[in-house]
Amino acid sequence: MESQETYETHEIHETYEAHESAASESVAPDESGPSAGSWDDGLIARRATGNGSPDGLSGVDGLDGAPGAGSDESEGHTPIGGAYGGSLRVRLDALGELVGLSRARLEGSVLAEAGRVLDEASARQRLSSRHTVVAIAGATGSGKSTLFNALAEVPISETGLRRPTTSAPIACVWSDGAAGLLDRLAIPGRLRRKPLAGGDGDEELHGLVLVDLPDHDSAVVRHREQVDRVLALVDAVIWVVDPEKYADAALHERYLRPLAGHAEITFVVLNQIDRLPGDAADQVLDDLRRLLDEDGMALGEHGEPGATVLAVSALTGHGVGELRELLGRFVQERNAAERRLSADVDAAAWRLRSAYVAEGRTGLGERSREQFADRLAWAVGAVAAGEAAERAWRRNAGRACGTPWLRLWRWYESTRMPGGQTPGPPEAVEEELTARQRVEQAVRTVAEEASAGLPAPWAHSVREAAARGAEGLPEALDELAVTASTPSSRPPRPAWWPAAVLAQASMTLLQIYGALWLVGQIIGLLEPGLLPPVLVMLAGIVGGPFVEWACGAAAMGPARRYGQDAERRLREAAAACGRARVLDPISAELMRYREVREQYVTVSRTGG
Repeated sequence: MESQETYETHEIHETYEAHESAASESVAPDESGPSAGSWDDGLIARRATGNGSPDGLSGVDGLDGAPGAGSDESEGHTPIGGAYGGSLRVRLDALGELVGLSRARLEGSVLAEAGRVLDEASARQRLSSRHTVVAIAGATGSGKSTLFNALAEVPISETGLRRPTTSAPIACVWSDGAAGLLDRLAIPGRLRRKPLAGGDGDEELHGLVLVDLPDHDSAVVRHREQVDRVLALVDAVIWVVDPEKYADAALHERYLRPLAGHAEITFVVLNQIDRLPGDAADQVLDDLRRLLDEDGMALGEHGEPGATVLAVSALTGHGVGELRELLGRFVQERNAAERRLSADVDAAAWRLRSAYVAEGRTGLGERSREQFADRLAWAVGAVAAGEAAERAWRRNAGRACGTPWLRLWRWYESTRMPGGQTPGPPEAVEEELTARQRVEQAVRTVAEEASAGLPAPWAHSVREAAARGAEGLPEALDELAVTASTPSSRPPRPAWWPAAVLAQASMTLLQIYGALWLVGQIIGLLEPGLLPPVLVMLAGIVGGPFVEWACGAAAMGPARRYGQDAERRLREAAAACGRARVLDPISAELMRYREVREQYVTVSRTGG
C-alpha cells in the first residue's frame, strides 16, 4: 500500500506542478515587483523563506515539503493522535478479531474493506486528534472553489470560467500541527495554505483543515481518482450542489447513496441561490431533502443526528456565515474522525452481513445427531449383529436344556450333511459397496442439516469438514463391526440354568428307568405290571420336551437382552467413531461460526 501511495503521490505532484505553473502565469505580478519571477498568491500566504514570512503572513505546516516558519518542527509541536474510546474501541477490536478468525474461511476480497477500515483507523489514530479534515466536493461549475474562498475569507482556490478550474486538492489550515494529516492526503507543501493570522473566525475554526477537491464529474479521469482517494481519508465532507445539478444521478448514485451511512459527517450545501427568484430556493431545497431521503441519508433536523442541509450563495455571502458557524461547532466537538470511523465500521459490517448473518436457527440438534448415529448403526449392521447374538444365546440354551434324544438326532443329521456341520440360519450380510454408500449418504445428510441456513462460506466449510472426516470412515466402521460385535467371552448363563439342566436329566433318567423296568418285566426278572413303568416312561417322555419348552420360553428375555447389548455396543462404537471423525469437526466449525457471529454482532452494534 505504501508503494502505491508513493506512486500516486508522484503523479499528483506532477499535476500540482503543472497547475502551479499555469497559476503562476495567470496571477504572477509585474517583473518589476519585489519578487520578480517567483510565484506569489498576493493575498493569503507566501513561500516561507528563512525564519519568517513577509508582510506578516504566516507559513504553513511542512511548506514545500520541508520545515519552515510555522511548521511543527520549528515550534516544537508534535501531532499526537488520541486513543479511541467507548464503543468505537470495542467495535474496532471486534472487527480485528472478526478478520483474524475469518481469514481461513472467507476470501480476501470479502475482508478487504474491513482490513482497509482497520488500517485507516490505525493511521488516523497516529495523527493529530486536534484537527478535523473537511473536504469540499462538488460538480463542475457548482461554485465549490468560490465557497472554499468564502469560508477562508481570502481567495485561495482559483475560480473562473475555464473548466476544470481545480485540478488538484488545495488545503487551508487554521492551526499548526496538521502536517501529518496533509501528508496522508498527499497534498504537497506548495498547495497548503493558511488564512491571515488573526482573521475573522480564526478562533471558531481553530483545528479545521479545509480541502478543495477537483470536480467529481471532471472529464479528466485523474481528477475523479483524486476525489475518490481523498474522500476515503477525510473526516467530513461538504457537498456543494447548484440549482441545475443538485439532482444529478452521478452524484447521488456514486457518492451520496453509498455514503448514506456517513450522514453525521456530511454537509449538503445548495449554492448559487442568488440565481433563483422568489421562493424557488425553498422549493429546490425541499426537493434536495427529498432526494437525500430517497438515498437513505438521514437529515439532521429537529435535533436528530444526520446530514446538515442548507442554502448559501458563495458569491453574495448569503448563508456563508451560518455555514461557518455550523462548521465551527462541528470542528470544536473534535469527534469527527471517530464519527467517520464509526460510519466506516457500519459500512464494512453491512458489506459483511451476508457472510455472517444466518437465515433462521443454525446448528446441529440432538435429533440430527441421533439420526446420524442410527444411519451409521444401520450401515455397520448393528441390528443384524444383535439379532445374531440373540439367536446364538437361544441356541446355546437349547443345547443345554434340550432333550438328549433331540440333540442326538441333530448330531446324526449333521453327520449326514456334507462337511459334517448343520447349516446355520442365513445372515443378512450387506455388500461392502452398499454399506459404503450408506455411510456416505449419512455423512452428506448430517452435513446438509448442520449447514442449513448458514452463510455460504461457513456452510461450505462445514461440508468440507464433514467430507474430510468421512475419509476412512467406512474402513473404521468395518473394523468396529469385527471387534465390537464379537463377544469377549461365552454368553453368561442365568441362575436357573443348572436347575433346568438337572430337571432335563431327571426326565431322561425317568425314561431310562421306565424302559428298564418294562424290559425287566418282559424277561421275567420283575413281577408283571405294565402300568407303573409305562407311566414312569411317559412322565419322562412328556416332561423332557416340556422342560425344553419352558427353558426356551424362559430364555427369550435373557436372549433378547443379550442381543440388545450386542447391538448397543456396536451402535455406540459406530456413533463414537462417527462423532470423532465427522460430528466433532462439524461442531468445531459451528463453534467458530458462533464466535465470529458474536464478534460481528459487536461490530454491527451501533454504540453511543
